[in-house]
Amino acid sequence: MRYVVTIKISPFLYKKRKKTCKTRNGKIGITHLQNKSYRPVIGGQQQRVLLARALCASDKIILLDEPVTGLDPQVTQEFYGLLKSLNEQGMTIVMVSHDLSVLKYATHVLYLKKKVPIFMEKEMFIERYGKEIYND
Repeated sequence: MRYVVTIKISPFLYKKRKKTCKTRNGKIGITHLQNKSYRPVIGGQQQRVLLARALCASDKIILLDEPVTGLDPQVTQEFYGLLKSLNEQGMTIVMVSHDLSVLKYATHVLYLKKKVPIFMEKEMFIERYGKEIYND
């Protein structure tokens, strides 16, 4: 006997979801971009638009892979500050990065450069491996 599970997926946002997205766009500071095309938007704003899309898709967790690649240092720090704010509001953020400056915003670290992965709270990680990783 076979069972078929049908999931209805709508490409359209429902009213409740639209309201949530508008609220989150406001928190990210991109309400002025809501009705514009993504392509002509500059680098830092593009990252914010992509983050807003992710926020509209998830209420609890966001997965990011090198989200600040190609951004200038000021925009990078603003972006990390935005992620920290979202985390403080209860959003779980999992990010892959080669940028060690992100450590000041992290709560936990999964370090994969060793043969055995290291996972621990940031403070303990920096205490044990800080000199080693900053000298690499």
